[in-house]
Amino acid sequence: MTEQGFLLDCATLQQLAEDALVHARKQGATAAEVNAHEGFGLSVTARQRVVESIEYNRGKDLGVSVYLGQRTGHASTSDFSRRALRETVESALAIARFTAADNCAGLPEETLLARESPDLALHHPWRLATEEAIALALRCENAALGLDSRISNSEGASVSTHEAQFVAANSLGFMGCYPVSRHSLSCSVIAEQDAAMQRDYWYESNRNAGMLLAPESIGETAARRAVSRLGAKKIQTGVFPVLFEAPIAASLLGHFTQAVSGGALYRKASFLLDCLGQSVFPAFFNVRERPHLPGGLASAPFDREGVMTYDRDVVRDGVLQGYFLNVYSGRKLGLPTTANAGGCHNLLLTSGEHDLSGLMRLMGRGLLVTELLGYGVNIVTGDYSRGATGFWIENGEIAHPVEEITIAGSLAAMFRNIVAIGNDVWISGAKQTGSILLEGMTVAA
Repeated sequence: MTEQGFLLDCATLQQLAEDALVHARKQGATAAEVNAHEGFGLSVTARQRVVESIEYNRGKDLGVSVYLGQRTGHASTSDFSRRALRETVESALAIARFTAADNCAGLPEETLLARESPDLALHHPWRLATEEAIALALRCENAALGLDSRISNSEGASVSTHEAQFVAANSLGFMGCYPVSRHSLSCSVIAEQDAAMQRDYWYESNRNAGMLLAPESIGETAARRAVSRLGAKKIQTGVFPVLFEAPIAASLLGHFTQAVSGGALYRKASFLLDCLGQSVFPAFFNVRERPHLPGGLASAPFDREGVMTYDRDVVRDGVLQGYFLNVYSGRKLGLPTTANAGGCHNLLLTSGEHDLSGLMRLMGRGLLVTELLGYGVNIVTGDYSRGATGFWIENGEIAHPVEEITIAGSLAAMFRNIVAIGNDVWISGAKQTGSILLEGMTVAA
């Protein structure tokens, strides 16, 4: 199926969107917008040197939002026939007639809409045959299983490829379309020693399959991480410096974006309410949004509402400069949209001078967290409590692995108590950050 590519070209998707807009106007809509999508992919998992699963997927959908003044209705369909499109528009209009008027509802201001769509190198097809995907998954798992005799079991190695194309259009004359791809390799294995077992994993994702690490590298990294966790011990309860490894540190940036997103703010459900223009982080802390990075995992020429994306500083010198808003949440807050309908676009946290080893030496004594368990984060209050595993650090070096611990604090204090950012940058979807060292958190056995 992946060899077939898209079933519809961009022009056809755009015509479907235009047909829906025309029908909405004919049926009395004062304004309308359409989002259409088509995607397909292949995923293969091998476990214990045999194929465990092969999944093909292909799907499409078209969503229509219509406005009757300031009343809104929305409907969607996966049937792209002319009749289905008309019925979807009419269903959205029927819903709008029963909704209450909302003075924040409506399309973006016309001046904010994207008029150009630069090529951001987001689409790199990988016409991967099923047999080739199986071979890659087996190579990845074999490398993990063969690295160390203590690797006793496998949760599998997976190869995934996905391509999609998107159209956004509205009755103000905006029409945009672009394709994307995303490919990944992952592996998870179990190490065993003296009847104790530890699991760990590794993965990589990229728009361009040619930029992925070799499958053997992914498997060997997963195996080394699993073996390194053998002999884990508990530690004493206390307040200690905590170092979040880069892949885990991205979650802290995620909590920040959630807290300063429009929905949480206008509902007054965020611990960072009314913090615009205030110091939230240390003075060395900077977060930039860069939506036009070539090949970026969260790059986009425009957001889901057709608003042109743009570079901006979200945090500068520790001070919060802006929120993450779509048109509706912006109007609720009396602010313009920040072109974040559908999410944020490539958040880059400014790196420091140290790699992970350097941050460990800077910390001296404390906890290096390499995995978080469960979810105990309250964005309303900022309370933070999560299970964790990792390594105890003494004299700037790993002393032993640790398990069955909880780390706790408040996000507001955690943000203020950041000591350093590593230069070991990890790209996790929309977020790019190095390891993050915090001054102190409660660590409980």
